[in-house]
Amino acid sequence: MTAGNNVPRRVSAVIRAHNEEQHIGRLLKGLDRQTVKLDEIILVDSGSTDNTVAIAETAGCQVVHIAKNEFSFGRALNKGCAAATGDVLVFASAHVYPLYDSYVRHMVSAFDRDRVGIAYGRQVGDGRTKFSEARIMSKWFPDDNVWDQGHPFSNNANAAVLKSVWQESPYDETLTGLEDLDFAKKAITRGWKVAYVADAPVVHVHEENWSITRNRYRREAIAYRRIIDGADMTLLRTLGLALTNIAGDYKEAIKMHRFSSNLVSIPLFRSAQFVGAWEGFRTPDHLAERLLDRFYYPPDPRTRETSLEPGRRIDYSDDTTTVRRQKQ
Repeated sequence: MTAGNNVPRRVSAVIRAHNEEQHIGRLLKGLDRQTVKLDEIILVDSGSTDNTVAIAETAGCQVVHIAKNEFSFGRALNKGCAAATGDVLVFASAHVYPLYDSYVRHMVSAFDRDRVGIAYGRQVGDGRTKFSEARIMSKWFPDDNVWDQGHPFSNNANAAVLKSVWQESPYDETLTGLEDLDFAKKAITRGWKVAYVADAPVVHVHEENWSITRNRYRREAIAYRRIIDGADMTLLRTLGLALTNIAGDYKEAIKMHRFSSNLVSIPLFRSAQFVGAWEGFRTPDHLAERLLDRFYYPPDPRTRETSLEPGRRIDYSDDTTTVRRQKQ
């Protein structure tokens, strides 16, 4: 890709995965259909036992392995970034997929603006998304582009960084989550800007049961307490936030005529969210490292979509489990 100042850019995608055979093919298909082609795709696999690696290799990805007992989100990203040769590194979770063929173009163009070192894109749910989580996505990922948001919120499920910014200060490998928030906070102190690209939406597929949702918010709360000095959540505040969000969800569900279908799912999701957060804020620092394996490898569960400047909608109706990436 050529940047706004006519300097050629090499663009790499870095995908973290563990047993994602149900989703990885759709993501790779979406990346293959982009109007701006990626120069390479790096898959960082943390011990998959299904067909994830085979699907990625068939699609032309370079696979980097990380042992299960070495895994953290930050360490996996650092391995992927080190292996990538791009000037711009596009991050995607293995269970997301882009909505439009303009996704890479919009994400990478954020770096045409002065001192933008980090960009992250919009996320939406699909029919599998819990009602409450869809509301969280709508709040976190609004419809308007912001080229200098002035705070460190970011989300590496759909993001991009300049490799030079990563080289200055790699991801913290000891955090149990929110490595993107920590990375952005440090980058801002060095004079970099964080951009939000609403024009680069992905569908983020979450099919998590109560315990996995609770686990996610627990490890993020542990990390948040480390990253933000003085952060705390009292029991009274936890209960108040839980009840406020449940009431807000019910009000919105009634307005959308979806109350009966979400009568149980709303309090279940919100209780998992706030029980997990409460536990995370109470967890002593010395236990965080011991909890990594449980956090990242829990038991397997059995279990508004617009664009400000859309490209052509990607057709996923003919999905197969593999997709061959066009050679550059």
